[in-house]
Amino acid sequence: MSQVDTEVRPSNFIRNIIDEDLETGKHTKVHTRFPPEPNGFLHIGHAKSICLNFGIAQDYQGQCNLRFDDTNPEKEDIDYVHSIQEDVQWLGFQWAGEICYSSNYFDKLHQYAVELINKNLAYVCFLNSEETREYRGTLKVPGKNSPYRDSSVVDNLALFERMRLGEFKEGECALRAKIDMASPFMCMRDPIIYRVRFAHHHQTGDKWCIYPMYDFTHCISDAIENITHSLCTLEFQDNRRLYDWVLDHLDDFQADNRTRQYEFSRLNLEYTLMSKRKLNDLVVNNVVTGWDDARMPTIAGLRRRGYTAASIREFCKRIGVTKQENMIEVAMLDACIREELNEHAPRAMAVINPVKIIIENYPEAKIEEIMAPVHPNIEEMGKRPLAFSREIFIDADDFREEANKKYKRLVQGKEVRLRNAYVIKSERCDKDYEGNITTIYCTYDDETLGKNPSDGRKVKGVIHWVEASTAKNAEFRLFDRLFTDVNPAAADSIEDVLNPNSLVIKQGVVEANLMHAKAEKTYQFEREGYFCADNKDSSCDHLVFNLTVPLRDTFA
Repeated sequence: MSQVDTEVRPSNFIRNIIDEDLETGKHTKVHTRFPPEPNGFLHIGHAKSICLNFGIAQDYQGQCNLRFDDTNPEKEDIDYVHSIQEDVQWLGFQWAGEICYSSNYFDKLHQYAVELINKNLAYVCFLNSEETREYRGTLKVPGKNSPYRDSSVVDNLALFERMRLGEFKEGECALRAKIDMASPFMCMRDPIIYRVRFAHHHQTGDKWCIYPMYDFTHCISDAIENITHSLCTLEFQDNRRLYDWVLDHLDDFQADNRTRQYEFSRLNLEYTLMSKRKLNDLVVNNVVTGWDDARMPTIAGLRRRGYTAASIREFCKRIGVTKQENMIEVAMLDACIREELNEHAPRAMAVINPVKIIIENYPEAKIEEIMAPVHPNIEEMGKRPLAFSREIFIDADDFREEANKKYKRLVQGKEVRLRNAYVIKSERCDKDYEGNITTIYCTYDDETLGKNPSDGRKVKGVIHWVEASTAKNAEFRLFDRLFTDVNPAAADSIEDVLNPNSLVIKQGVVEANLMHAKAEKTYQFEREGYFCADNKDSSCDHLVFNLTVPLRDTFA
């Protein structure tokens, strides 16, 4: 199996290990896996793992399995299975062969548990959960043996069979590995490897009422699938000892080139929760509208907001793979999508806070067509038609009755240029009883169409606009960070750090070309930001645009 050219591939400690394994002949191929639990939607942290596992497999011409570690049926759902498959493919990756499930191996896992019992390395324990915690000890105090630890092999085989047959209640007993209750590593203090659960499983139905624990299942699943490099995050570092112990004591997995576990730092992103449990709480408590809410860090949420697969892959590339825990600035993620969209996103005009302008010296019945570039720097993208008439909308923030010289937009008695159109001059305005401006009356210079007016007059200010009669009403969802604290996971209460302005909804107008805007296709709304049509709520009859990311301080 050939390796990737070291001059073009990124380098990190995992790739260095793989290079050495291939060079020494320990492995002749690379086989990784992405093993999500189907108990929620994937988030940006999972994207890092996806890019790592599938990326390594691609770079080394190997394989990467998609395996669902589905050992906890009470919290799992087939909808999560489907969403995870969709997210992996949307990110640009394809798994090797058929989708794998840990539940495919339940028969073998049961056999391996029986093997451990036969070797006097597992026993059925009847301590309740409180007693189990007490016997387990603490980081400073060693645990003590369960009174059931020395039961005979014959008795344990019989009890485990009764567990399988459903003769014990949930929580009444569990099968534990017999390792070392004095171990400095808590995970090695006779961990539970099977428990009783009377729960319907989305793959195996009601066949089982005992389910294996994750730590017992994961290593065996890796070994069955001939995974060469099992990559996981640092919180599983201590569990590597249990990973190896299980395989060390099963006859089928004694090869020198069997799977090994390697740990890397998980993604910690500013202002973002990375716990599926806590994200699920946001959904259940209606803090957000669902797992795919555009404020959520889920891949589905980012996609709905207009982030592209390429931008997420680039982000994962930039943050790299290390063993060092750190907090990544959310600005890095924003930069990745902004850079891509600035280069590729088509331009359009939208007015989020519209106020009407009447151009009094423009012919009343006339509507002309102005051609504007789809992208200012890519001629191949062509031009788009813009209607122009006597009545247009501009943003209310782009007009002042009085302003200083730093204000480069429309001021009463002064001129401004309309993007791709004419120079106009404000003459007067109407207000409502509360003093809000309702209509601005202007005049225009019919010789100033385009960027190079014939009279050579220089007008510094340029503002965007939308023609009134062809304008399409649109809802704009302006998103901000969901949390006000840089590390919301550390907060005593999530409610205390929720941003009350994480979503602001505005009603405005867009140019007619956006009538059939494709869901998730992102546009640069000139001078406003990058927006995409919502993939659930937007339609021709009700346009809804989500803010993907704002423009920089200087207009792109």
